[in-house]
Amino acid sequence: MTMIASRAATAALVVMCGVAALALPHAARADEPIKIGFLSTFSGPQGQLGQELFDAFNLGLKSTGGTLGGRKVELIQGDDQAKPDVGRQVADKMIESDHVQILTGIVFSNVMLAAAKPTLDAGAFVFSINAGPSQYAGKLCHPHYFNESFQNDMLAEAMGIYLRENSVKRVYLMAPNYPAGKDFLAGLKRTYKGELAGEVYTAFGQLDYAAEIAQLRAADPGAVFFFYPGGMGINFVKQYAQAGLMDKVRLYGPSFSLDQTILPGIGDAAVGSFASTFWTEDFDNAASKKFVADFEAAYGRLPSTYASAAYDGARILDAALKAIGGRIEDKDAFQKALESVKFDSIRGHFKFNTNHYPIMDSYLSEVIKDAKGRPTLKRLELIKADQADSYAAECAMK
Repeated sequence: MTMIASRAATAALVVMCGVAALALPHAARADEPIKIGFLSTFSGPQGQLGQELFDAFNLGLKSTGGTLGGRKVELIQGDDQAKPDVGRQVADKMIESDHVQILTGIVFSNVMLAAAKPTLDAGAFVFSINAGPSQYAGKLCHPHYFNESFQNDMLAEAMGIYLRENSVKRVYLMAPNYPAGKDFLAGLKRTYKGELAGEVYTAFGQLDYAAEIAQLRAADPGAVFFFYPGGMGINFVKQYAQAGLMDKVRLYGPSFSLDQTILPGIGDAAVGSFASTFWTEDFDNAASKKFVADFEAAYGRLPSTYASAAYDGARILDAALKAIGGRIEDKDAFQKALESVKFDSIRGHFKFNTNHYPIMDSYLSEVIKDAKGRPTLKRLELIKADQADSYAAECAMK
């Protein structure tokens, strides 16, 4: 070999080694944990909602062997205090300092609207296991934004269908004055089409409803549809019952206002109320039965609708990542794997719509006492099969 040829060979070797060196960090990522920012509400009157989601998501991770797609998981927990500005700050830290690849856990839509855009702009995925604002189902839809729980309007739309088809007259509407509250009542009005006896928005976080309940009584409605999650729901239903209205004006809501995050705090007063839902504690499939048993064994309480979505969420991530060998760094592949994900949902029917929100069945349920005397949701009739949200047509996915 000539000296020139030898130098050329050496140079080529150096270049090849440099390429290999550059490739090593990417290849090594398969051994690094997937970083997930779990931003939720862990303090204040709504703090039990974040804990419910966190507990169920962790149980879902346990069901997948503690890994997602065969890779270890680093779960970074943050408290948004149910405040959009705090949520934005914590999300920014998770992205900039912790380098999370997925942001999940957000309870409230106003927090989601504050935190989602900067997270997506930074290149991370937003994977909602609860908050379902209409904006991201429609015009703000994004390739890296997925919601596997629900779109806010959906369960209200289902209840509107039920009330309309059963000729329930003069419905009175109540919700907190924030994005999800507005979405829920918009959903009810979209499908009910009957007479509204009143439409009231209360302050977010309000716990005393004496004045509003007096107004409601004066309106003399045939039924009440309400959406109050967490501590708001506990106080509202208790005060509604104390006012003597439970036996006079039937109470309807989405399951998030009448599930296990609320029922233990209300007790028997909620029995006889009705909720639209995509899941109940008595769901009759093997995956759901195992979930209920495992959740009660782990945490000493029955799981809620919130918990059902969070548990499914961990299993969706696992199924999608398994399909691509855990390569979350390949964002296009991860997006496509989520879009076509197949997994054993505790809800039964489930798939993602074109806007990355779920298509699933909606049911009517009733608050009853179970064999142990605990208030629970009993599934009754199917309201709508394969229900999709009303905003997908506005989504032009880029």
